[in-house]
Amino acid sequence: MKRVAVLIEMKDGKVKPACLGAISAAHDSDAELFALVFKGTAAASLETLQAHGIDRVIEITSQDGPIQWNADHWARAGIQALQYYNIKTLLGLASVQGKNLLSRIAALLEAPLVMDCTAVNLSEHTAVKSQFSGRAVAEFKTRGEYHLYGMRPNALSAVPSPGKAILEMFQAVLEKSKLRVLEVQQGLSDRVDLTEADIIISGGRGMENSDNFDILFECARPMSAAVGASRVAVDAGWVSHTMQVGQTGKTVSPKVYIACGISGSVQHFAGMKTAGIIMAINLDPDAAIMHKCDYAVCANLFDIIPALTRKLKEITG
Repeated sequence: MKRVAVLIEMKDGKVKPACLGAISAAHDSDAELFALVFKGTAAASLETLQAHGIDRVIEITSQDGPIQWNADHWARAGIQALQYYNIKTLLGLASVQGKNLLSRIAALLEAPLVMDCTAVNLSEHTAVKSQFSGRAVAEFKTRGEYHLYGMRPNALSAVPSPGKAILEMFQAVLEKSKLRVLEVQQGLSDRVDLTEADIIISGGRGMENSDNFDILFECARPMSAAVGASRVAVDAGWVSHTMQVGQTGKTVSPKVYIACGISGSVQHFAGMKTAGIIMAINLDPDAAIMHKCDYAVCANLFDIIPALTRKLKEITG
């Protein structure tokens, strides 16, 4: 039977929801599904992974125990696991960690890699992703012994497929690496990760200044939403570049995207066009975003957002 593996990422001791979407992408392949897990988190992830169709959860360790974060060590240990279990297809997330690992694994294996995929056909070795600022969709076919794909977070919904997974330990043999991780510093922010959020509320030129972004953060909290921004807002210095959505920022696929005071340039639309539902709040009825959204509100965002926040707080208590 064909075997497919998914690189699992953890956050706060739980499997990232976006990883479950990547598992769903492999369901149609009629293959035995493996989950590759690092840092001694396999036991904590077993129940969630087997509920979504994983057949075997592989805890990758070394002779010294769990392998702490080191991209070089993780990539080489991951390759050893792929070769030991005769796995030829590997999926991961097109996240910061996923891009780091998948690119290293692909380079070491001299294997093809397609990143930011919105769909894959693992039987045909094809992947779909957007091109030219979202104006076109291209299908890529990979050839070779190994096939690697990085899935856009939230591009696919998690599909429960309850079963019974086997938990196994795999001990990789690690050599001394030129890459040394001296310290991992966790950010102090408790905000929802932009690329993995189910709901995103973004601000653009219409926000007028940095202080006004506070109303977006206040609105985001009861929805457990992330806050994004257009390039105009970032270039003006109102918010950090880490919040930028668009061609030169982050590509997102939330279930709901709320654009506040954003004109809807081609570059911005390319970063969020795969959202499930797009809502726009803008004073200009002729703004591009008003013709590209599912729901449009032609009104002052400084009236609409506070009213929405009050209603959300009433509902959530």
